Formats: sequence, structure tokens, C-alpha cells
Amino acid sequence: MTPTRWTTPVGVALVTAVVGFALVGPLEMLGLTLTRLPWTAVAAVLLLAVVVLVLGWPVRRWNRGHRDRPLDPLRAARTAVLGQASALAGAALLGWYLGQVVHLLPDVAYPLPRQSVVALLVAAGAAALLLVAGLVVERWCRLPDDEDEDPPAGAASSR
Repeated sequence: MTPTRWTTPVGVALVTAVVGFALVGPLEMLGLTLTRLPWTAVAAVLLLAVVVLVLGWPVRRWNRGHRDRPLDPLRAARTAVLGQASALAGAALLGWYLGQVVHLLPDVAYPLPRQSVVALLVAAGAAALLLVAGLVVERWCRLPDDEDEDPPAGAASSR
């Protein structure tokens, strides 16, 4: 598995922000409005970020030399995939919420849009925390470099 480059979450966030911004206007013109963002959505995203960090912690400890218990390689691989998926989901949510914020900014002087903007910014902050937690856990799951290991047979030398 290749580590997530910083450009991938940024690209996902930008694309979903554009999609979010582009969809809100036509939906409002059709008479449909997005429902108010419940606080449970923010709580769920924050809980997910904490769960990702908790699941990644044993892998981090094992990589740092605390090997009092064996680490199942499949668990470590699944944790790395969970970190990557969490980072991408956090980026998508971040873009979605920020796209809606940009759409609502012209009306922020009115109370209802202002409340929605505040709720969306809080949700965007929670999504950013999920993004960071996913990237951190993915980094924790990297295997340390084996410096004293010989290169595999047939591998090109670096001379």
C-alpha cells in the first residue's frame, strides 16, 4: 500500500467543495433545502476520529519497540487501510461542508444562514480532525526501514 500523498486529500476536498457549492444553488431553486446539520453528525465524526486513533495506537507502540505482545500483520494492514479511508472521508466531508459555507456566505447577515454557517464550520473542523487522524494513523502503520537487510537477489544496486 502506498502512503497517501498530501495532494490526494486536498484534491478530494476541492472536488467535493465544488460539487457541494454547485448543488446547493440548484436544489434551492427547486424548492429543496438541505436539512439542518444535527450535532450528532459532528459527534459521530469526532468519535470516528478517536476510534481511528485508538485502533492505530497499538501499531504505533509495536513499531516503536514495545513488542510485549505479538502484532497480527493483518490487523496492522487493516488499520493502515482504515487510516487511509478515514483521511479520504474526512477530506470529502470537509469539502462538502466548506462548499455549503461558501454558498451561504452572501446571506450570513441573516440569523438562519449565520446559524447554518457556524454549524457547518464546526462540522468542517470535525472533518478536518478525521482527516488528520487518518493521516497520522496511516503514518503510524508504516514499517520501519530495515537497514541491515541485504537487497533482494536481482535488485539493482544503488551505486
